[in-house]
Amino acid sequence: MEQLELRHLRLVCAIADTGGLRRAAALLGYSQPAVSTQLQRIEGYFGGELFLRSRVGVVPTPFGVQVVAQAREVLAQVDAIGRFPAAGTAGTGRALRLAATNTPILSGLVVRIREALPDLALTVSSVYSSAEIVELLESGALDAAIGTDYPGRELQHSDAVAHRGIVTEPSSVALPADHRLAHRSEVSLSELAEDAWFVTPDDGAGWPEVFYEACQEAGFRPATVHRFLGDLRQLQGLIAAGLGVAVVQATFRPSAGVLVKPLTGRPVWCRYVLAWQPSGVADETVETVHRCATAAYRELSLHVPHFQPWSTPGPGTPRR
Repeated sequence: MEQLELRHLRLVCAIADTGGLRRAAALLGYSQPAVSTQLQRIEGYFGGELFLRSRVGVVPTPFGVQVVAQAREVLAQVDAIGRFPAAGTAGTGRALRLAATNTPILSGLVVRIREALPDLALTVSSVYSSAEIVELLESGALDAAIGTDYPGRELQHSDAVAHRGIVTEPSSVALPADHRLAHRSEVSLSELAEDAWFVTPDDGAGWPEVFYEACQEAGFRPATVHRFLGDLRQLQGLIAAGLGVAVVQATFRPSAGVLVKPLTGRPVWCRYVLAWQPSGVADETVETVHRCATAAYRELSLHVPHFQPWSTPGPGTPRR
């Protein structure tokens, strides 16, 4: 493939959004063999694999995460060319009630939205459960939200709500700085079988079931589980004190007494999604919020030390 075209970027994003070649083919109106062939050509162009097959479909490789993020930015800018706010939507009358679950991209997202849409009356609220987010959207109490789901457990909602993937990332593990595995660059889940775990409550989207399923596949069930729903400083303090370990988001930053390590084999994945009310939010606003969310995540990932080995191609993987 000599040239990269917009349709190739749309294909890559469709695969990332749907989590499967067959689902992406159905979304785009292609046959599955055609999608598979095109993906091979695209990967040949970039010089590295963009997706890996898993028990629940396909997930982006480290290189793929970066390619998908950049593809979304390009497509958002292209789709915005020639678009202007519909009559009556500009000015101080526009408003957006935005909610977000536990995500580190929120601050960067809000800053970017305010820069991109200075006339938008934006209000932000925190909602832990993605299931509750869906309920609030369907009832009209929210306009848009950042939620989470997991590969094979796509966010469920009625036709009154739409959603779109932002990024799919592998989870990491936070350890005390004096942990017996502190010297390791990666840690396998099975090596933590005897540790106590801090586990957050049901998020209405598949957590903590995906964690327990990963533990079961690793050959154990956690013997000691601390149910925890608090701020990150509290969690960091408890881990630093040696009271347990925790599965954390890939962009979770180390702190005094706390190390963050990638999990070998990437057994736990999480996807950030933008969900909204199509009847109440203009397409231009949706595109802007999604672009801002993608950019916020990408900037955040560039400043997390343990994230870098995971999010860049290995030696010998060319980039064009």
